[in-house]
Amino acid sequence: MKKSILVPLVLLLLPLCAACAKSYDYTRHISECRRDVYRAETEEFSVTLNVVSREYPYADDGIACPATTVGEVSLVPQSDLRADFEICLAGDTAWGGEMSFRNVRGDYAYSESFDFALPETVTLRISWGEETREVAATSVRTQNTLSPEAALGYAVAAERETVEKMTENGVFCGEFRVRLLKRDATYYYVGIIGKDGSTLSLLLDSETGDVLARRQS
Repeated sequence: MKKSILVPLVLLLLPLCAACAKSYDYTRHISECRRDVYRAETEEFSVTLNVVSREYPYADDGIACPATTVGEVSLVPQSDLRADFEICLAGDTAWGGEMSFRNVRGDYAYSESFDFALPETVTLRISWGEETREVAATSVRTQNTLSPEAALGYAVAAERETVEKMTENGVFCGEFRVRLLKRDATYYYVGIIGKDGSTLSLLLDSETGDVLARRQS
């Protein structure tokens, strides 16, 4: 009697075991991940702080290398204000420095690595000349925003055929770029990059994971 019960149980468990065997952790192939975006705007300037984990060296070669986390700031004056801007996180954290002007983008930029978590709102202290301003920059994420890992899962599911073509002997031979974006709404960009540098770019709804646009380059 016991034997007759065990056999059906084993048969029921076989599909579950097979599914577990087929699971694959694509997140280990993420070479760039913009996990959060903080924004603030005043009458004098707008400022954006991106929290990014990025591989080093940074290359479109289909290989994800070890990554470090950096804070990347972009400050855009609302007028023709040109000055030597400095920026820092207000509080006890020693993070910040002098910003550099970028002619191509027309903004001031600063980046520095850090290894600490940020709250939902951060205070940025911006100084130039005799002026100093403190602004509260708030994350664009909401409780409905997908994690970068979940967004990648939706992208892989939508491009299963492409991903399988890039898989050799059970190993994915490529890399992913996952970036949280804020435009008129919040989106995720997911780039699927092959060893030859070819890139499949996807734009996803940040809450549902639906693919809104697709481009091959």
